[in-house]
Amino acid sequence: MGFVERISSFAGKTFTVWVLLFSVIAYVYPEHFTWIGAYVIPLLGIVMFGMGLTISASDFKEVFRRPKDVALGVIGHYLVMPLLAFLLAYFLELPPGIAVGVILVGCCPSGTASNVMVFLSRGDVALAVAIASVSTLLAPVVTPFLILLLASKWVDINIWSLFYSIIQVVIIPLALGLFVKKYFGKQAAASVKALPLVSVVAIVMIICGVVAGNQAKLASAGLIIFAVVVLHNVLGFLLGFLFARLCGMDLAKQKAVAMEVGMQNSGLGVAIATAHFSPLAAVPSAIFSVWHNISGSVLASIFSRMKEKNEVNMDEMT
Repeated sequence: MGFVERISSFAGKTFTVWVLLFSVIAYVYPEHFTWIGAYVIPLLGIVMFGMGLTISASDFKEVFRRPKDVALGVIGHYLVMPLLAFLLAYFLELPPGIAVGVILVGCCPSGTASNVMVFLSRGDVALAVAIASVSTLLAPVVTPFLILLLASKWVDINIWSLFYSIIQVVIIPLALGLFVKKYFGKQAAASVKALPLVSVVAIVMIICGVVAGNQAKLASAGLIIFAVVVLHNVLGFLLGFLFARLCGMDLAKQKAVAMEVGMQNSGLGVAIATAHFSPLAAVPSAIFSVWHNISGSVLASIFSRMKEKNEVNMDEMT
């Protein structure tokens, strides 16, 4: 393993630590990080380009091999989190900026770290990758529609500008990554080794930019936003797990769906909020970026010890 690969691997494994550390630094010294706000969209584009370099045709085989499971996972994702976000915003009577931010992150596709959490959970990784890929490809259409449907109570929504933004931020970089992987395979394979490092740096910078730009608002409303984000995420995990169980899925699939439902592409939420709404609307997504990696790791640890009843019986017999 080369030096860059070792550093990249270390950065990926300690991602949450760097996010927490630099979030605190950006909060204490915001003047050093506010400039990042202007580069949120290109930074997310870098992350999505990297995702394109790692996707292969085999990731989509599950869509055709198990269309029902993938469809149920995607439906669960785009049903549970958006509705939870709306209900939390409505019944907790959140201020418009925070309400829109919570709904925004709820309407985003699956998070880029969810597949890793499913692997650590001993869940169905192939299903998780398929759900995440399909939810991402559907995002330009589904995410703006859901935001229009659920957030119009608080702000005016321009669905077409949201559509174009998601195409620019998600689909084009993703497509470029796929193109480079297909036609420049050797170079792409070499660069993939550094992807965890690049992604960690980009995401940490995005979060720092949001924290620094909203330092005063975080001081006054940070605890409220954090509480709502935690509730949103935890309920998402729980309802995602129950949704998969009600659909008759086995335990490995239930773990996959729970992670794919509860974890969001919060970087996209930050980018959309930065481009189209108030700076405060980006804060729930930024906090979600930090929190869901912590909660996802804890849940993965719990899930990894869960077994089907027949597996438990076999273990007792041996």
